[in-house]
Amino acid sequence: MRELLRKPIWPLVALLLLNLAVTPSFFAVRVQDGRLYGSLIDILHNGAPLALTALGMTLVIATRGIDLSVGAVVAIAGAVTCTWIAGSPDPASPGAALAGIGLALGLAVALGAWNGFLVAGLGIQPIIATLVLMTAGRGLAQLVTDGQIVTVNNPTFSGISGSALLTVPVTVLVAAAVYAAVALVTRRTALGTLVEAVGINPEASRLAGVRSRGIVWTVYVFAALCAAVAGLMVSANVHAADANNAGLWLELDAILAVVIGGTSLAGGRYSIAGTLLGALTIQTLTTTIYSVGIPPEVSLVFKAVVVILVFLAQAPKVRALLARRRRAAPPPTPPASPVEAAAAETTGSSR
Repeated sequence: MRELLRKPIWPLVALLLLNLAVTPSFFAVRVQDGRLYGSLIDILHNGAPLALTALGMTLVIATRGIDLSVGAVVAIAGAVTCTWIAGSPDPASPGAALAGIGLALGLAVALGAWNGFLVAGLGIQPIIATLVLMTAGRGLAQLVTDGQIVTVNNPTFSGISGSALLTVPVTVLVAAAVYAAVALVTRRTALGTLVEAVGINPEASRLAGVRSRGIVWTVYVFAALCAAVAGLMVSANVHAADANNAGLWLELDAILAVVIGGTSLAGGRYSIAGTLLGALTIQTLTTTIYSVGIPPEVSLVFKAVVVILVFLAQAPKVRALLARRRRAAPPPTPPASPVEAAAAETTGSSR
């Protein structure tokens, strides 16, 4: 919590206040059918897939890498699960849903291991290694669905996104649990230090006895798992698998969330709480675009402009320039005391 409070939260606050000005009932929350509803709940619910994807991206970037394939993994996970459910003898049974989910998560582990093998095993640049799966993975998802939108009607699978526990959506609880577990493991054990060491200087960490290849391999597998869970949430929310649009450009939003949260793209320094804050900022920005009524054809441009402004406001050089201008400005003249004012008036009258 302390780490979260130290992060630049003003972009999120500004977006929330803008939505409140446009929609006075923006902060209203109600309970209906045993589940919380409201604009703030929608931000948390719809932002859970992005938050999970950004969490995996954070650890990858912390090791001086990048994963451009997470959007494709989102599409693959949804395609595999929905296709398995639709082709099972009883598409509405819990067993079909659980088998499809297990198959999708297992495939995600294999895909993450493939990325880790290319980066850690063969030494290929991460942006090139994951670009392969980014392109081929989307094609694999379309091959699984035969280029069609596969719809399913399985209560167990739909419950991933539509159910609630103690009125809180399951998606929010899952994302919160994963964040809490990762924060606990990386900040209360040596794993977080080892990840930072690999990101700062892989060769020095290897000479110090750190198994840098194993750590790099692990973070890519974890990133793929997070993307697969996000893909299950996305597909369960619409009761279908859309290989063309599921997870499209999600990898870019995940990178933006990580950078907004303060993680260094050069590796080493990273922030779990900052990533969560960045993901909520990106999702709130998307919600703001819809609530303000910005046309869809210019929404991406508006989003890019806002992100650029946020980055400029956080840039060290911009902050230093503004600080120098504040120091160069002459201090305001304090008002004269009544005694000084009377003395000045007496001096003027005597002259």
